[in-house]
Amino acid sequence: MKHTSNLGLAAGLVALATACNGTETPDLSGSGGSTVGVGGAATGGNPATGGSIALTGGQPSSGGQSSSTGGRASGGTSTGGGAAGGGSTVDCSATMPTGGNTYTGTNVWGTVNGLNYGIWTNGSGGSITVFPNAHAFSAAWSNSQNFLAHLGLDFNGSKSYTAYGTITAQFVESKSGTAGSFSMIGMYGWMHNPCIEWYIDEDSFNGLYGSGSVTATIDGATYYLRTNTTTGTGGANACESGHTGPWTQMHSTRKTARQCGTITVSDHFAAWANQGWTLGNLTSVHINVEVGGGVGSIQFPVANVTTTSS
Repeated sequence: MKHTSNLGLAAGLVALATACNGTETPDLSGSGGSTVGVGGAATGGNPATGGSIALTGGQPSSGGQSSSTGGRASGGTSTGGGAAGGGSTVDCSATMPTGGNTYTGTNVWGTVNGLNYGIWTNGSGGSITVFPNAHAFSAAWSNSQNFLAHLGLDFNGSKSYTAYGTITAQFVESKSGTAGSFSMIGMYGWMHNPCIEWYIDEDSFNGLYGSGSVTATIDGATYYLRTNTTTGTGGANACESGHTGPWTQMHSTRKTARQCGTITVSDHFAAWANQGWTLGNLTSVHINVEVGGGVGSIQFPVANVTTTSS
């Protein structure tokens, strides 16, 4: 879902193959703090505590700073933090497959080729194209206020992320047009008990929002970590049954944007846990684009999420 502030409105995601939508409040300051939405406007914010941490092989380090295994985009390929330290290679020159199916609307979801897809907007709508024989998707929007499109895995919310082994995503993307007042490209999902809405931001139309003193080295790159609380209508749909009131957001934002690579998602979860932030049971891991308006499109010729355990 997302948020609303002076940077724009934000919205919802499909979790467990159920449409989840709403309005929340963002903390895009990068300072890592507590933000509570009041009538759609963000107020306040206290810096998150914690130091700088690093991860190796999917486990949190025990203090100090060190480098993690993995890699970043280089030339035509990208190698990044896989299960056995060897990673996997992404063809950054990949092109879009053919034979896709396009769905248009304001709230769309479904399953294709073993992955769950969806779009949500609080504006005039948009489209997503998915492929029955390829892990890829594209999306387009036109002045849709907050628009979100995604493809990935949904879970039943009964297990911690650790039960799924190493969770990785591979992506290649290219974008055009505009994205309004904000945009995030990367990973997105939810956890339950407690309710967590989480982001891993890899790219943006108009600049990544990460900053601050809390960092982690994951897949060979620096990420800024922050957490905040938010409220809105979205949590009533995306949080666990019976949840009321605010919920927590957690963010990892890459210091340097990239358009291709492997994201070791479970390392980000471990980095948040290493800060002492309480995580819930995993309900979704999706490759995601979210924009705050504009007229534009994005293509993901590679968009896949995998786990090493079920």
